[in-house]
Amino acid sequence: MLVPIYKLLTARRILLQCILLSLIVLLTGCASKYPQVTGDQVQAEQDFDYLIGPGDSLNIFVWGNTELTVTVPVRPDGKITTRLVEDIEASGKTPTQLARDVEKAYSEYVKNAVVTVIVDSFVGIPSQQVRVVGEAAEPLSVPFRKHMTLLDLMVAVGGLTEFADGNKSVLIRNQNGEQQVYNVRLEDLIKEGDISANLALMPGDIMIIPEAWF
Repeated sequence: MLVPIYKLLTARRILLQCILLSLIVLLTGCASKYPQVTGDQVQAEQDFDYLIGPGDSLNIFVWGNTELTVTVPVRPDGKITTRLVEDIEASGKTPTQLARDVEKAYSEYVKNAVVTVIVDSFVGIPSQQVRVVGEAAEPLSVPFRKHMTLLDLMVAVGGLTEFADGNKSVLIRNQNGEQQVYNVRLEDLIKEGDISANLALMPGDIMIIPEAWF
């Protein structure tokens, strides 16, 4: 007996929601055991090189050859296709590294090609995104940018829902190969304007916002 595809998709969605809920309960149910942090307690090393990721839009500019200049998307497989060369690996490289690779690929067709790669729209690789799950107005992954703070992140996701327990939110961070978990005070930051609850973010941070238990 065949099961309708929509029923399979619905079951899968429910399963994913249950897993997410279990993760939120597991981490936030014991939030009091995690250290409270303020802006001066968790500071991030903000210097980093942006790495191209699937979904980015790239402008490939070839000096002196405007007919070869093109804007291309990075495909889900992390590769790009230009007017001369197909399937150039782009994901995980800096724009400068990709420019040198394109120059090398073009050398067969263009003498002394000089290429510049400009990122038009940013998605980035997962390890350079900051992810928000749970009771945010728009839970999503946000590309990390230099000097990004918790307040910047909450603006990007539209703040908290009316059901959020913001002060029991947790920040998950990988540092030196070890996972660190911190309790953060989102409600104090957003609703009370307590800037001491703000903090610097790092690429790869995960913010989990639980639902309040009434």
